[in-house]
Amino acid sequence: MSAVEVEQTALPGIGLRHDFTTRAGQRVGVVSHRTGRRDLVIYDKDDPDRACQTVKLNDHEADALAELLGAPRIVQRLNELHQQVEGLVSVQLPIPAGSPYAGRPMGEARVRTRTSASIVAVVRGGQVVASPGPAFVFAEGDIVVVVGSADSTSEVADILAGG
Repeated sequence: MSAVEVEQTALPGIGLRHDFTTRAGQRVGVVSHRTGRRDLVIYDKDDPDRACQTVKLNDHEADALAELLGAPRIVQRLNELHQQVEGLVSVQLPIPAGSPYAGRPMGEARVRTRTSASIVAVVRGGQVVASPGPAFVFAEGDIVVVVGSADSTSEVADILAGG
């Protein structure tokens, strides 16, 4: 699998543009405006400097698109990692009813410090929060994606269930 080369171009007074060419030869880009708006741009195959389609995205729409594109890639990359690193597992652990961490920030559980496992994502209501920070507040019913050894991920399950 070869890496995709992403080109970054400063757009004075506007923001930044990131472009790449797909394996099929289609040029795709994202213009990140200083205002926070993002435009998804599809370029003309015959003239890569001419946009033939532009989709303007607000913050919520850009986040939704990133989650749609990113969530399956996270799972795929974890599966690839499992094949490459012996002893590495990923598990999906619920925040059960009565968990001492429901309604509390993730950092208070000190999962990485206590177990050496890492929380890499949280699934809530069908939405994926990738790489949540310590201020992320767990909710009952969240599914926490944890990566580590079999023992460390088991310890995380115990922590999330009972403290």
